[in-house]
Amino acid sequence: MMSQYLEEFEQDPFDAHEFIEKLTWRTTNETEKNFDADVIYETFVHTIKDLKILQEKQQKKDQIKDEQVSHARSIGKLQDRHQNSIQCFHELDEKINSVAGKIIHLGEQLENVQKPRSRTIEAQKLLNYMSDFLLPGPIVSDIFTDKSQLFEAADVIQKMYLISQDLSAKRFDDARKKIEKKYDEIERALIEEFAAAQKVEDIEKMKKIANILSQFKGYAQCIDAYIEQSQSTPTGGKDIFATIPPMCRHNYEIIKQVFASPNHVMSKFILNIYQLKLNQFTATKLEDKRDEERYLKTLYELYFQTKKLSDDLQEFMTGSDEDLLNKLTAHIFSKHVSGYIEVELKCLKSKCDVELQKYYASKNHQKKMTPRFQELRRDMQAAIGFGETKSAIKRCKLLSKEQDVPTNVVKIADILLTSLMTDYVTYGLMKGIELLPLGESKAFTQTVFFEVVQKCSIIVHLLEKLYTNTIIPLVVNTSSFSDCNFKKRSVMEPIEMRINTGLERCLNSIVGWVKSFLQSEQKKTDYKPENDVDTVTSAACRQVVQSLQAVISKIKKTLDGENLNSFLSELGIRLHRVIFEHMQTMQYNTAGAMCAICDVNEYRRLIRGLNNPLVNQLFDGLHALCNLLLVKPENIQEVCTGETLETLDKSVVSLVSIRWVIMSFDPYKSQGPNYIIPKMLGYVTQIFIMCLATNYVPLNWRNIPKAASSFLMNVLGRILDFHIRGLFNHGIISGNQHVFLKDKSTETVLHDMLFPHLLVLAALAEVSQGVNLNKG
Repeated sequence: MMSQYLEEFEQDPFDAHEFIEKLTWRTTNETEKNFDADVIYETFVHTIKDLKILQEKQQKKDQIKDEQVSHARSIGKLQDRHQNSIQCFHELDEKINSVAGKIIHLGEQLENVQKPRSRTIEAQKLLNYMSDFLLPGPIVSDIFTDKSQLFEAADVIQKMYLISQDLSAKRFDDARKKIEKKYDEIERALIEEFAAAQKVEDIEKMKKIANILSQFKGYAQCIDAYIEQSQSTPTGGKDIFATIPPMCRHNYEIIKQVFASPNHVMSKFILNIYQLKLNQFTATKLEDKRDEERYLKTLYELYFQTKKLSDDLQEFMTGSDEDLLNKLTAHIFSKHVSGYIEVELKCLKSKCDVELQKYYASKNHQKKMTPRFQELRRDMQAAIGFGETKSAIKRCKLLSKEQDVPTNVVKIADILLTSLMTDYVTYGLMKGIELLPLGESKAFTQTVFFEVVQKCSIIVHLLEKLYTNTIIPLVVNTSSFSDCNFKKRSVMEPIEMRINTGLERCLNSIVGWVKSFLQSEQKKTDYKPENDVDTVTSAACRQVVQSLQAVISKIKKTLDGENLNSFLSELGIRLHRVIFEHMQTMQYNTAGAMCAICDVNEYRRLIRGLNNPLVNQLFDGLHALCNLLLVKPENIQEVCTGETLETLDKSVVSLVSIRWVIMSFDPYKSQGPNYIIPKMLGYVTQIFIMCLATNYVPLNWRNIPKAASSFLMNVLGRILDFHIRGLFNHGIISGNQHVFLKDKSTETVLHDMLFPHLLVLAALAEVSQGVNLNKG
């Protein structure tokens, strides 16, 4: 509504009566049908209020315009006054400059007058003092005799000394000598005063004296006196390297306040520490070289502490050569570091030799090639040489030049390899191997070599750790890296070879003893008793198990990692073969078969301790096949479907399959030995099944030549050759296993008839290994 009102008010000319009429018409037009006076009344009341508000706004706008005009007038007046003030300021500035110029001129005139006057007064005083020096006798002027006027006397004598240098030596020789003498006396007195103030740390007095002495030729003596007195404090038995940094920090704060060139004074302060205190201290500590080990330890400790000190003091060497402290350190230790590595190598070799001699002496052992090894079998000290080598490498890294570190580290490692691995470990292995029999042993196995291997493994592990953590990081990416690895490998390969040789002999010894013991102690009646006996484990089996338990326990305590797993696996396989072959030589009946099963169970309990699935499977198969001793031939097929033998190829073990092979042969065309009695079919079948199940040919069949004359050998040999040879890629079952091989046997009718059938059986699955206990 306000905007509408303004539009109507701005019309020219404005008619109030017309405005009221329009307002009335707008109001009544909306209520044309029902005229309402109250509505018109309310409209007029609201309109009057709006007009009053509009009037107030308009009055304020008019008031603001009036004030704006008034302020504009005031600003104009102020601008005029400001312009006048600027003009006055320029005039005043010109007057000030004019007066200042006159004052400067007057001051220069006064100064020109004052300087000659001051110089004249000063010259007069100096002439008066000079007269005292020209007169014979002692100096009587108060300024030179009163100690309280020492500073004034210093100023006078310094000027007189400069003047005396220009005097004629002939005419004023005595005066010059007196002045120089007094000059030296006052200079010494000032230095003494400076030292006295230094003791009580009177910084202001020290600063004043230092400023005066800076004009004297003995100013350097003042600095030297300060340094000497500051560093004269005894350490009181404390570590000199621990006391130097705090001392430098304390004196640096004083030097900054006292001397005009603190950086120069501080550099000289630190230089004096290195050239005098540290140099003398290290020379005293390293004087005795008779004890090389102690000498090397002291050298390393001093050099390390000095390097650390240089790093700590570098903050005070502002403005000096950044490498100055390192150069000073190198100079202090130059004669000791230059021949360091020769001393290090000599000491390390001597130390290792002495330790070995002590060790052998403690065992009453003389190192020579003898068959005795009892003196060394109790323990092998794995720590020999490692501590000394680590210390040597640590010193080498610090004391050798950077480019010489890899070469020197390899030299140190060579001594360790020679002294520890060759002279100690390899020798110990050789002596241990000498105790082991070359072939199968009838005596019970000694466990000494297992202890030797254990100690060797500890030493090798520590050596590998030393190389990995310490040696290799220092030689990697250098020309010495390949040389280092080659030398280490050259030493380690013979050790590994000797360990393998010794473990192989241990295996042969253990298995040989078991074989010999069973052959000699196992009674023929154990598995074929004439009368009924209790089903118990045989005495021979108990003795074998008891002895092997002790050996296996020792093996587990001494071997570890792959050595342990491989050794136990091979031991289990060989024990399986020995026990299997032994049981083949035995004769059985029903009661004896039960005893055999008890023995096999005892062996299985022992073998469980090897924690080897393959060996467990072998002995489980052995147990399953022993059970076949109690099974009738006609029940073989059913038994073979059991859990242990269920993996056998059913087409191979099938009675029908084997019967087809046998019955398909024409007996009338098979002359003599090729004929087989049908009643033997059940036994032949049992033999086939066990041979195929165990991948094994009985001992008494292995030496049949290629011209096999029996029907049984022809059939079994061909089947074995066709199905089993692929399982023995690492070697043949026996040297005579060549029946029906191409170009090695006569092609017979048997071959032609078996070949089509064997093609059908070519998908023979890999079966579990078992043991054929049936002598067949």
